[in-house]
Amino acid sequence: MRTTKILLGIVLITVLAVGVYYYWQWRMEPSPAAAAGATKRGPGGAGGPRATPVVAAAATQGDVDVIVNGLGTVTPLRTVTVRSRVDGELVRVLFEEGQVVRQGQLLAEIDPRAFQVQLQQAEGQLARDRALLENARLDFERYKTLFEQDSIAKQQVDTQASLVRQYEGALRMDASQVENARLQLAYSRISAPISGRLGLRLVDPGNIVRAGDTNGLVVITQLEPVAVVFTVPQDLLPAVMKRVQSGDQIPVEAWDREQRAKLAAGTLASADNQVDPQTGTVKLKAQFANDDRGLFPNQFVNVRMKLDTLRDAVIVPAAAVQRGSQGMFVYVVQSDNTVALRPVNLGPLDGQRQSIADGLHPGETIVTDGVDRLRPGAQVEVASARPEIKPPPGAAPGKAGGGRRRSKDGG
Repeated sequence: MRTTKILLGIVLITVLAVGVYYYWQWRMEPSPAAAAGATKRGPGGAGGPRATPVVAAAATQGDVDVIVNGLGTVTPLRTVTVRSRVDGELVRVLFEEGQVVRQGQLLAEIDPRAFQVQLQQAEGQLARDRALLENARLDFERYKTLFEQDSIAKQQVDTQASLVRQYEGALRMDASQVENARLQLAYSRISAPISGRLGLRLVDPGNIVRAGDTNGLVVITQLEPVAVVFTVPQDLLPAVMKRVQSGDQIPVEAWDREQRAKLAAGTLASADNQVDPQTGTVKLKAQFANDDRGLFPNQFVNVRMKLDTLRDAVIVPAAAVQRGSQGMFVYVVQSDNTVALRPVNLGPLDGQRQSIADGLHPGETIVTDGVDRLRPGAQVEVASARPEIKPPPGAAPGKAGGGRRRSKDGG
């Protein structure tokens, strides 16, 4: 009984497999009647296979930019926390939050009265010691005359000479005290150390601020120029460094998140000195003038770096390239309005313009829309043809081979 069930199961599986095989043969091959009609009436005639409508374009020849894409972060070249250099009461705040300031612009004032008193004391000490020095020098000259007349001992002359030198040293010390007092008084007026945009105010007037406070009064971020830090695969580093070492200016563009609008254009400034072993990438820094202040610190942007230009390349619309089990391919429209599957090797992708490194020649017509309904040798009817392939304004960049559809006959 058990053997009978096993044999019955094997028979059912065999019948099912044969049925599936013949079903797919019937779907993929034209019927004998249709084939006979095609032989008698010819392609496109009554009774022949129906032509599949497609959109096609001619492969062109031109220049393609080699674009490196990355995700970057806007980074200010300088960020400074404005702190007080002296202790005292904050009596005036002369800025608004978010204000754009210039280097040297007055931002706040500390109560200056204590520092003015210190300056007056230092100046008074300097004046007193200067008078003492002048008197000591006069006495020294008198003592030298008296010594020459043998009226006093030489020891008294030497003592007076030492006193003169003592007052000279005190005078220099007093002068430094005056300069220090003037410096402390100047520090009571807090100015912007750099040009940039102010953040939120961290201390209100009336508070006692100290030189050791780490929070400071406000943070200034430089916006013009500004940098964008992004990463690229380490495989591209030799090509990048070759351009950098030759002194070339490598163009870099910053785009918004959707890659629809270009935010700014700049140049590559520098490269990091090591590769991240976790990601296999290296950091690059680009600099942008940012005159319109369209880039904001810590903003995420898409980066497009023009590494090179490929001359006289074969170019097709990116939509024409398909991915199959054997690799990338296109459908080429032949003179008899049938299509042939053509394997291709891809070059750089610039927006919607895909360069072909091998497998296609300029002028050949390739299918750009309707490829999902095609198989090699299928009859097609070209609905429209686009002889020229131009990059659309603001086209978003992509990577070669990315986003390709898989054809059912692609290998």
